[in-house]
Amino acid sequence: YLQTDAAINKGNSGGPMVNMDGEVIGVNSAIFSPTGGSIGIGFAVPTSLAAPIIDQLQQFGETRRGWLGVHIQTVTDEIAESLGLDRARGALVASVSKGGPAANGGIKDGDVILTFDGKSVDKVRKLPRIVAETKIGRSVDVVVWRNERERKLRVVVERLDETKTASVAASSRSGSGTRTEIDNLGIIVGPLTAEDKEAAGIADDVEGVLILAVEDDGPAGEKDIRPGDVIVEVNQDPVRRPSEVEGRVAEAASGKRKSVLLLLNRQGDLRFIAVRPRKS
Repeated sequence: YLQTDAAINKGNSGGPMVNMDGEVIGVNSAIFSPTGGSIGIGFAVPTSLAAPIIDQLQQFGETRRGWLGVHIQTVTDEIAESLGLDRARGALVASVSKGGPAANGGIKDGDVILTFDGKSVDKVRKLPRIVAETKIGRSVDVVVWRNERERKLRVVVERLDETKTASVAASSRSGSGTRTEIDNLGIIVGPLTAEDKEAAGIADDVEGVLILAVEDDGPAGEKDIRPGDVIVEVNQDPVRRPSEVEGRVAEAASGKRKSVLLLLNRQGDLRFIAVRPRKS
């Protein structure tokens, strides 16, 4: 945003902000005001951001934004360390839309997008804007971090269909299989059965290990991991049985890394969470 001390009152949003030469430099958007009137703190969208939208409205009668087909999340210090990344940067791919541009270009769950079309992705919030502003149908280079090294991929940006919606069923899951305690994470897990999937509305193709209980003040509990979450991967290795989770967590805890990277499925949404196991 551009900040201004010019008076912007109710009804001014959408109007032009001009400089001393009479040139339009922004579109008035918001004010900070405890009273409802102007106190000299206003904000405008710069014309550099508004101009492409205006061009699209004039040409097509609607806005057309680029689409990559990924769900992304922030790379925390702990996640960066668990992936062997030098520092917290980029956008972590939690899931890839089937048949979307990212999937077709070879981007995978767990990749960290570092650059897009030559532009550095320092913060996760930067990527959606870069993608949205990219011309539809354009082929761009995407640099990702995978298996502790950079890879360059080629992706063709498609149009975002804003009418698409997704819904997931929410219910409690109690688990019906054998219980396995993983003490250094503070969780109890069990196999994900067909009964669990049906009771919770989990898609049939979801595979993993069901979390049955979480110690409130344990390592997992402190990261807001909850009963009913499904562990899909541990350190980017798929898991199907509780013993696999237990073994991979123990292996990671004894290695050089301080954190274990879990990929969780929560009511259809995928998310990476780095957890630091406690010492036995």
